[in-house]
Amino acid sequence: MTQKRDYYEILGVNKNADQITIKKAYRKVALKFHPDRNPDNKEAEENFKEAAEAYEVLSDEQKKARYDRYGHAGVSGNAGGFSGGSMNMDDIFEHFGDIFGDGGSPFDSFFGGRRTSSRGQRGSNLRIKVALTLEEIAKGISKKIKVKKQSNCSQCGGSGAKDASSISTCNTCRGSGYVRQVKSTFLGQMQTTTACPTCKGSGQSVTAVCTKCKGDGRQYAEETVDIEIPPGVAEGMQLSMRGKGNAGKSGGSAGDLLIVIEEIEHESFNRDGNNIIYDLFLNFADAALGTSVQVPTLDGKVKIKIPPGSPAGKIFRLKGKGLPEVQGYRKGDQLINVNIWTPKKLTSEEKKLLEKMKAMQGFAPAPEKNEKGFFERMKDMFE
Repeated sequence: MTQKRDYYEILGVNKNADQITIKKAYRKVALKFHPDRNPDNKEAEENFKEAAEAYEVLSDEQKKARYDRYGHAGVSGNAGGFSGGSMNMDDIFEHFGDIFGDGGSPFDSFFGGRRTSSRGQRGSNLRIKVALTLEEIAKGISKKIKVKKQSNCSQCGGSGAKDASSISTCNTCRGSGYVRQVKSTFLGQMQTTTACPTCKGSGQSVTAVCTKCKGDGRQYAEETVDIEIPPGVAEGMQLSMRGKGNAGKSGGSAGDLLIVIEEIEHESFNRDGNNIIYDLFLNFADAALGTSVQVPTLDGKVKIKIPPGSPAGKIFRLKGKGLPEVQGYRKGDQLINVNIWTPKKLTSEEKKLLEKMKAMQGFAPAPEKNEKGFFERMKDMFE
C-alpha cells in the first residue's frame, strides 16, 4: 500500500496557512494538473485528484484540526468524507464548483464548461450525531440507526412518471442525458459535455406525473441503516457513508450520510487523546505503607501495587490499556493519578492518633521503630 503524501506538501503550504492561502495554492496546483491540460496523462490525473483530496480536508476547519492531530488516520477512509483511492473526477467537479466558477465544473470559468459531474441531480447530504461510550469507542461497534430522508418514490420508483407509458425518450439529448458543444478557449477548441437542459440529465421526458410524489420522484421515508464505527474515533470526528443520504433527482446519485461522533461522559475515566485517565483515591495510611488495589479499565478490573510512600500526584501507567488509533496499530495507555483522601470529620480517638503522628514527625527521613505499627493502626482506623 502506497503511503499518502502530506496534504500541506501537496498544496505547497505550511500548517499556519490561512484559508485564502490554501485556496490559492489549490487553484494553482489544480490548474497545473487539470486533465484538459494533460490529456491521457494518468500521473497528472492522480496529482489532480490528490490535490483535490488535500484541499477537501484543509479547507474544512474541523477536518483540518483532525488531520493536524491524527494525521491521515483522522480523515482517511470513512473518517474523512472522501477517501483518496475512491475519489474520482465526478467527486471533484461536484464538490468544488465554487472554487473556480459558478458552473457545473470547477473549471467552467477557465475551460468553458468541460463536463457535468453526473447524470441528473445529486441528492443532498444528511448529517446525524451518534453518541458512543468509551467502551464502544475502544472496541468499535456496529449500529443500526433509523434515518428519515428523501427516498425514491415507492409508487414510481424515482421516475416521477404516472406509469411506464408516461415516459418517453428526451428529444433534445436522444436519451443520453447529455449534450455536447464545441467551444473555443485559450487552450484551443474544446468539446464540452453538460447535462441536457430539457430533461436535466435524466434522458427522459415525462408526459404525466406520479400522483404520489407529484413528479419529484422522491418521498420522505424512514430507513434503517447499518453503520460500522471503527475503534478509536473521537468527539467531533465525522464518518461518511457514500450514497446513504437523500435520493437524487432525475436519475442523479444519492447524497452521503455524514455521521458525527459524540462521546458520552464516563463516570470513571477522562480521555486525553488515546490515553485514559483514572483518579485513584487512597487514604494516607495506604499511601504511606503501600498496598494493592483493584482499578477499573476499559477491559475490566486489574490489580496494581502501590509502593510505600507514594505521594499525591504520583502517576502509574498501564501500558496499552487506553484507546487505539483510528485505523492504526498502536494503543494509548491508562494513567492512574494518585489522590490522597483526607477525612473531614474525626473522632476524639482519631484526633489523638493524628496528634501523636504529628508529634512523632512520621514523615521524617529516619522514622522511629514503632512508627510502622502506628500507621497500621491508622490504616485499621480508616478501613
